[in-house]
Amino acid sequence: MTEPPEASAAAERPTLGGPTTGGTDSGPGAPGGSSAAPVVRSVTNRATLAGVAVSVLLILAIVFGSRMLLNFDSALLPYAVATVFLAFGVAYRYTVWISAPGARRLFTQGWRSLFSVENFRRAPTALPKMIATYLGFQKFLGARSHARWAAHQLIFWGCILASLITFPLTWGWFTFTSGSGSGPGYEMRIWGFKILGFDSLNILGWLMFHGLDIAAVLVIPGASYFLWRRMKDRGAITGQRFAYDLVPLIALIVISVTGLLLTFSSIFLHGGGYEFLAILHMVSVVFTLIYIPFGKFFHIVQRPAAVGMQLFKYTGRKDDKVFACRRCEEPIDTGPYVENLRGTMRDLRLGFDEWAEYCPRCKRVLRGSAYLSQVKKGFK
Repeated sequence: MTEPPEASAAAERPTLGGPTTGGTDSGPGAPGGSSAAPVVRSVTNRATLAGVAVSVLLILAIVFGSRMLLNFDSALLPYAVATVFLAFGVAYRYTVWISAPGARRLFTQGWRSLFSVENFRRAPTALPKMIATYLGFQKFLGARSHARWAAHQLIFWGCILASLITFPLTWGWFTFTSGSGSGPGYEMRIWGFKILGFDSLNILGWLMFHGLDIAAVLVIPGASYFLWRRMKDRGAITGQRFAYDLVPLIALIVISVTGLLLTFSSIFLHGGGYEFLAILHMVSVVFTLIYIPFGKFFHIVQRPAAVGMQLFKYTGRKDDKVFACRRCEEPIDTGPYVENLRGTMRDLRLGFDEWAEYCPRCKRVLRGSAYLSQVKKGFK
């Protein structure tokens, strides 16, 4: 077999995942080095401080937003406490996440692109377009499966609607008051200021009081589809984990079903079983809120940061800064993105950052050529 011309060059380069030197790296920050434990402690301490700070800010926002707890409903105290734990968990895990070299670089580049005056001048519509298509309607999911995209949209908009209603009500920021005490005329107030008045018997009043039911109707079919898919699709079954993949879907369905049953009980059963359903609904909501930062739902918090990264890549393409593979000259990605990847590899001390300059196919070819020329020739 004739050896490809790239084989000799590949043999001189460090193999993917292989050591770059013959000795053990014991420098500062190296895996297993003496500074590894202090670095971990430093990240943990920073994350804990961030979690405490965000939790305290949320508590202050609840106190002042509810007019010194005047508008705070004590019956919703478990939900409010759960949101404080949610704030701590999100801030803690987010800080740990962006402390990793790769995430930190992407996070920094993304925010730099978001607040770049030059980017706004060159492409003023890029950011709102990406927020709408990538964050809102998630068009990238449609390329994988239209059914998955539709189910994801149902869950996404249902959860957004539920959050916009539940959190302000839980914190005492929203209040609905009636001059007569029993309606039908109501006033919606935010932080004590009147926003609008409405009649509970018309369509606007019905939508105001049944917003959570509408959210539940959206979430149930979307979550049920993904649950069904994870029980039937071989690809999904292979890599799924119960606590990570199935529990979030089950939690969404339980919250939505119990919420609808509360409405059913109050309208058709004259309140029969309402107390039990209210406790079951509260437990499911509190569990889910506390679970969000430490399960699959955390990608909800991570997703907005990806918009900045998409803008970073978009502006690179806008400037024709497309990086071509060093071997086949096929485009890989934008030049700034490839350089960012190389920087991440250097930060991680992986020793093969130049491999970012090759497309996936050429990486496989070069590794295969190196294997044939350096390893297999030693076998009889």
